[in-house]
Amino acid sequence: MHDKYLRGAALVAALTLWQVFAFAAGTPPSSPSASAAVEQLMDKDLMGVPGKELLMLTVEYLPGGASLPHRHDAQVFVYVLEGELTMQVAGSPAVTLRPGQTFYENPTDVHLVSANASKTAPAKILVFMVKDKKAPVTRGIAPKEKP
Repeated sequence: MHDKYLRGAALVAALTLWQVFAFAAGTPPSSPSASAAVEQLMDKDLMGVPGKELLMLTVEYLPGGASLPHRHDAQVFVYVLEGELTMQVAGSPAVTLRPGQTFYENPTDVHLVSANASKTAPAKILVFMVKDKKAPVTRGIAPKEKP
């Protein structure tokens, strides 16, 4: 139970810092310290797949909210619940997603754009992430990783 609490707290801290760094780097959300609200819904070991876990969470981007380029080193499945988001991984065109649409990142993708497409309305996504246990949820990218 203590490990799950720590992992949840680390997830929220990492995603919050990711948003704060986006503001500091000149990708200004509407509010520097609160461009996204993350709620962890589930953290489960994957049965039959040793060393892997599933995270399920919601992320709500405030109007104008965005993140710096990053990667997850995981399989990431996104389902748009509300609003519109612009997403792009390196090597693919940017797409704007609406409620009911999906987005996928593979473990080697560099997520270049993750932004609320609206400056006036929030956007909310449901995220399923399959990752190595104890691996970080997200990490910034090194300059050599940029396309």
